[in-house]
Amino acid sequence: MVGPTLFHRRKHSWPPEEFISKTTLQLLDFDSAAPPSHAWRRRLNCHANILKEFTITFREAIKMVRLGIRLWSYVREEASHGRKAPIDPFTKDNCRPSASQGVPLGGMGSGSISRGFRGEFKQWQITPGTCDPSPMMSNQFSIFISRENVHKKYASVLAPGQHGSLGKLRDKGISSWGWNLSGQHSTYHALFPRAWTVYDGEPDPELKISCRQISPFIPKNYRDSSLPAAVFVYTLVNTGKQRAKVSLVFTWANSIGGTSHMSGGHVNEPFIGEDGVSGVLLHHKTGMGNPPVTFAISACETQNVNVTVLPCFGLSEDSFFTAKDMWETMEKDGKFDQENFNSGPSMPSSPGDTICAAVSASAWVEAHGKCTVSFALSWSSPKVKFSKGSTYDRRYTKFYGTSRRAAVDLVHDALTHYKRWEEDIEAWQNPILRDDRLPEWYKFTLFNELYFLVAGGTVWIDSASLHANGNGQRQPSDLRNLDGKEQQNNLNNGDRNGIESNGLFVETSQADDEDDVGRFLYLEGVEYVMWNTYDVHFYASYALLMLFPKIELNIQRDFAKAVLSEDTRKVKFLAEGNWGIRKVRGAVPHDLGMHDPWNEMNAYNIHDTSKWKDLNPKFVLQVYRDFAATGDHQFGIDVWPAVRAAMEYMEQFDRDNDDLIENDGFPDQTYDTWTVHGVSAYCGCLWLAALQAAAAMALQVGDKFFAELCKNKFLNAKAALEAKLWNGTYLNYDSGASSNSKSIQTDQLAGQWYTASSGLPPIFEDFKIRSTLQKIFDFNVMKTRGGRMGAVNGMHPDGKVDETCMQSREIWTGVTYAAAATMILSGMEEQGFTTAEGIFTAGWSEEGFGYWFQTPEGWTMDGHYRSLIYMRPLAIWGMQWALTVPKAILDGPKINMIDRVHMSPRSRRFSHNVKVVKHKAKCFGNCKLSCSC
Repeated sequence: MVGPTLFHRRKHSWPPEEFISKTTLQLLDFDSAAPPSHAWRRRLNCHANILKEFTITFREAIKMVRLGIRLWSYVREEASHGRKAPIDPFTKDNCRPSASQGVPLGGMGSGSISRGFRGEFKQWQITPGTCDPSPMMSNQFSIFISRENVHKKYASVLAPGQHGSLGKLRDKGISSWGWNLSGQHSTYHALFPRAWTVYDGEPDPELKISCRQISPFIPKNYRDSSLPAAVFVYTLVNTGKQRAKVSLVFTWANSIGGTSHMSGGHVNEPFIGEDGVSGVLLHHKTGMGNPPVTFAISACETQNVNVTVLPCFGLSEDSFFTAKDMWETMEKDGKFDQENFNSGPSMPSSPGDTICAAVSASAWVEAHGKCTVSFALSWSSPKVKFSKGSTYDRRYTKFYGTSRRAAVDLVHDALTHYKRWEEDIEAWQNPILRDDRLPEWYKFTLFNELYFLVAGGTVWIDSASLHANGNGQRQPSDLRNLDGKEQQNNLNNGDRNGIESNGLFVETSQADDEDDVGRFLYLEGVEYVMWNTYDVHFYASYALLMLFPKIELNIQRDFAKAVLSEDTRKVKFLAEGNWGIRKVRGAVPHDLGMHDPWNEMNAYNIHDTSKWKDLNPKFVLQVYRDFAATGDHQFGIDVWPAVRAAMEYMEQFDRDNDDLIENDGFPDQTYDTWTVHGVSAYCGCLWLAALQAAAAMALQVGDKFFAELCKNKFLNAKAALEAKLWNGTYLNYDSGASSNSKSIQTDQLAGQWYTASSGLPPIFEDFKIRSTLQKIFDFNVMKTRGGRMGAVNGMHPDGKVDETCMQSREIWTGVTYAAAATMILSGMEEQGFTTAEGIFTAGWSEEGFGYWFQTPEGWTMDGHYRSLIYMRPLAIWGMQWALTVPKAILDGPKINMIDRVHMSPRSRRFSHNVKVVKHKAKCFGNCKLSCSC
């Protein structure tokens, strides 16, 4: 827990007064127009450096040459079928990544669009599994200002003038616009899910402008948080002596990124909605058989604000109405023709042409007066289609239907409800932001790392569409699912055929419609395109558990079903070139798939993950943590057969009957290039923790005999692990005889992290835990650029980085956050925050490498990234969990792991103690695990 005097030390501080004049802050101090006291900040003229990607060493390349050849062949084979490979290091985007990202737009799971801190709309992820990082430079806000009796006028795009085609004087496209903003006096302030851009006298010295970007990311609001919409609220303050006519214009291309705007067949049409909301619909005809998308750009007309539209203009000289014509009209009139609302749908665009639309909102701002102008954007793509044909309805269609005109309702509700959204967001964030014990960098980084739940390729679907898959497809005949007692009876009878399942993840145990929050997917990363990668979700899941616990429980239900399933289709594993089956019964899948999630799991095919040693323990640990935190006993009953099957499956990896699992001499865990020999600290501790969690859960669901089995195994396994790995200061990397077997692994106490998070007893004595964490801090953290980069994964005891493989020498952002959380849970708060601050310094600060809102899996000692926009850094919410462990955990049942029933070696085997448990709902929060209730 954080004590009241913890942070009497240097801490980062970026007060808004250092970026904006105090006078301007006072002028904007109404209606949330001023940026918050705690936020990530940049000036708009800040240089956005090109990011540097990691490279492997010559020695690493030699080791991986066979894998590289097989992977290259696999990528080509998938491409021949019109599909992407989940991991493709050979294909690079034309748009090189830069340090220019900002807060993304919209809620979760309905496709996302990011917006850079300088105002560009980019990182298009409307189609699942695809991401186009290129900015669409025609998508802009622009301003036109004139004053009574003053000849001076101002007209500028509200983004720095850095467009590549500027200077082409005869161009009738966007280079003809006024790119006059220097950005010197304009600043960006990010506190996800909101962002503020303040123009402090730019372009008009007598006009202060604040643009507030708001998206509906609201914890435990499972309706609004699914909406593909965002609001932009402009606050205008006139400090001049004459009233000013101000016209703001929102322009948007009919495009979903890349070159999609040039494919032809796109149509724009104006609309007039209710409550003064009007604008333009842009109907986009997608390629490759993907579902269509409709954008809506709109503004809200009020007594003082007049809204007009330009339904269609083009970017080429041949256009009937060009981008230059649009700009000149606004410069001259400050608005568009009111009759444009009656123009109806445009003619479909021709291939090669780009059509755009514009919405103008004009107002008079009195001398020393203020005015508010609100815009909204929505994108309605009601169907989500995966590359092998399965089609589902997105979550928001449960409330808005599947009509393409739902975009109108979305912008209407966004413009009429955004103040309530903000109230809910502030109620959630303020207790943390106002906690003076916490360092400032942590407060806003905690929220800003949540960008991934929007920009991480999330897909959120309506449960009803799982029952009625758009193609009416049945599961392949070689995909089987066994559940509960029927599974156990079939196994006892030697039946390996199972029962055919039409949709593994359709059934739920949820009682009513309110509890049905749909099904949720998010990518491992935009470069590693696999849904709900489970070994990484282990780190990231704290965010979902704390903010959207029903989604988290549904993810665990999906994996529980998966544990009890089998898919006998053949797969070639690329690391060794051997063949195996796609999904083994009893093994937790690596992921829920790529091209057909829920139906075709394990898109990852580098290694055979049915032989990985971390996935099953991670499943048991996550399930128990979620069970304990939510107190949802029905959830525990639902998933218990899978928990027991997952534990029983692991027994095959105990080679010497000491109840401790061994690794198999290849990278058989989340560090999939880092080989492990014999017993390992990482997997061994996960196994010890899983035995505790399984014992505690077994008692709660009435399986006392299995609980005793796990307790006995825990005590034997703990003794074996300590005898083989404990060296008096920390746990050796593994029990092998390789050059790195004594390395200090940052992640060695991942199991202890979970036991402490779940209210279980520590897996080792406290002095051993603290000694290990102090060793990690002194070596992996402080010997890595003085603690200013995070914790390196592996460090030799002589203080040299372990360079066994690329992953041992990397600094993993999420693992660093996890280690920090473990330190906090162990009473080492100072070391924990210092450890995590290195990730902020290297990734988010101005002196760092520029990884804000695109935090990678990790970086090398020279700061070169691997895998941008990655899931694991959400582990920072594990730190918040450690700081505020829920009362349900603190007051929950305890388990005594010391008392045990003596068992013979044979009777200690799970496989010799088959038992079917009849579950009864019992109390959770008020009973002790040692009781017989």
